[in-house]
Amino acid sequence: MTTNSLSNVTVNTQASVYFDGKCVSHSLTLADGTRKSIGVVLPASLTFSTGAPEIMECVAGSCDYRLAGSDVWQTSTAGDRFSVPANASFDIRVSEAYHYICHYG
Repeated sequence: MTTNSLSNVTVNTQASVYFDGKCVSHSLTLADGTRKSIGVVLPASLTFSTGAPEIMECVAGSCDYRLAGSDVWQTSTAGDRFSVPANASFDIRVSEAYHYICHYG
């Protein structure tokens, strides 16, 4: 199931811009203190690193991703999620805009 909206949140209005504008996100905090980010990755092939565990939820578009240490590319489309451990990385290939929510664990 795709998350369509989040209620009762505080949004950081200044965007985080990565990879020369290929990824733009906004961080937000829910009423219970849970942190998330919402953003879009534009067409590109990129490598992201994590500090905390993350769950990437696709809310629109699609991407192919490969977790560090794997040779297998997998596809994520609207409603799909994939998990990335803390202090790890993943490669992502996007051919159309990939809209996501990053749930920090």
